[in-house]
Amino acid sequence: MNKTIINKNFDKINLDWPLIQSELKIKLGKEVYESWIKKINLFEEFNNYVLLAVPTRFIRDWITSRYLDQILQTIKKHKKEIIRIEFKIVANKDDQFQKSNNQNKINNIENVSFIKDSHLQYNRIDPNKRFENFQIGSSNKVAFEASLKVSENISHYNPLYIYGGVGLGKTHLLNSIGYEMNKNQKVMFISAERFMYQFVKSIKSNDMVRFKEFFRNTDVLLIDDIQFMNGKEAMQEEFFHTFNALLDKGSQIIVSADRPPNKLSRIQERIKSRFSGGLVIDIQKPEYDLRKKILNHKINELTNLYSDKINISEEIQDFVSNKITSNVRELVGAINRIISFSRIYNKLPSLSETKIILKDLLNLNENNVTIDTIQTIVCKFFKISKNEMLSSRRSRYLVRPRQTAIYLTKILTTKSLPEIGREFSNRDHTTIIHSVKTIEKLKEKNPDMNENISKLKNIILYNKENEI
Repeated sequence: MNKTIINKNFDKINLDWPLIQSELKIKLGKEVYESWIKKINLFEEFNNYVLLAVPTRFIRDWITSRYLDQILQTIKKHKKEIIRIEFKIVANKDDQFQKSNNQNKINNIENVSFIKDSHLQYNRIDPNKRFENFQIGSSNKVAFEASLKVSENISHYNPLYIYGGVGLGKTHLLNSIGYEMNKNQKVMFISAERFMYQFVKSIKSNDMVRFKEFFRNTDVLLIDDIQFMNGKEAMQEEFFHTFNALLDKGSQIIVSADRPPNKLSRIQERIKSRFSGGLVIDIQKPEYDLRKKILNHKINELTNLYSDKINISEEIQDFVSNKITSNVRELVGAINRIISFSRIYNKLPSLSETKIILKDLLNLNENNVTIDTIQTIVCKFFKISKNEMLSSRRSRYLVRPRQTAIYLTKILTTKSLPEIGREFSNRDHTTIIHSVKTIEKLKEKNPDMNENISKLKNIILYNKENEI
């Protein structure tokens, strides 16, 4: 039964609110009506303003910022005296009861989808990361053996805590454990960042009960990059209780991080203590033999994808293995670049070209390559003076070195065209563009030019003066 609205000043009802809502539906559209206008009720009507009821502050703020003028205009069509609208937050009991019933139905229907759609989509174990294709060396052997024993259920340490720098194989090992144990047990493999996301989402949607049930119901919990849990006190509290509940029921916990437990910042001491109570193992940077082994494996893996075999020379393999020492990911990225170059240009890169291709991975700082250095080296290479190069003379024996220096400046520095022009006696940027295009065309047609450019790059980047 509808509440009778009494005008306190006039003892009569002037506004037909359902009619006003119908007009707003036509004016603003069905979608806006269903989302916002339908949620407004007329609470009280006064001489020159109306008090409207909405269920939440958010709805009030949204309507006020977007639709208030249209609502007031429509109301004034029915009663000109109304000059303003005020809102009152009133939770409609009937609506709440209906919402509660609907939510219960949704919960019953989507109880499984909450897990499937929200959690399991971040629990995708990669079948390509297994123990079989994990390359073992002295730097990661202990971590590999411990992971293998955990997956075979013959270990007596819980949790297993693996730490090491970026790209050293921590995630590969966790994935391998999950892949093996998922055959017979219930496995949850998730990153700390995703754990946090699901925790916050569950709080907002009032689904903490299902969150707890899901994470405490697993046989094996693998959490990657635990360091990202830092500073989140409420989430750490939940993780601590989840951790204890899993240990009590005999579940296996495996954690990875970029540092040992005692170095974790803004993580509760009791959590760090639990981590330290298990087996803590580090993965070091790969040694030369392991880097070479990984390199060969990746080359074989990539070249097998193509019908034509790509044979990267031992010289280049040795160079990459020696120079890229920080982590496996950069090593694999280097091979990807070399093979891509080979397929694009239909040839294997020379050592000089390889150095250019991998310039950023080899820790070459572009800021150390100055235009003055390029000009000096090019002048020495072509046996001309810097004054001759920077002059306005257009003799052939000067133009080519000048264009070469401009081209090298463009590809080896981050300077803009106008900046390059200023350093070459205030030449116009169109001259700079012409020089770059000329050298690019000559490189394609003239092997000697191509070789000279490679030599000069090598000298500029590696200061190998003996190559002049």
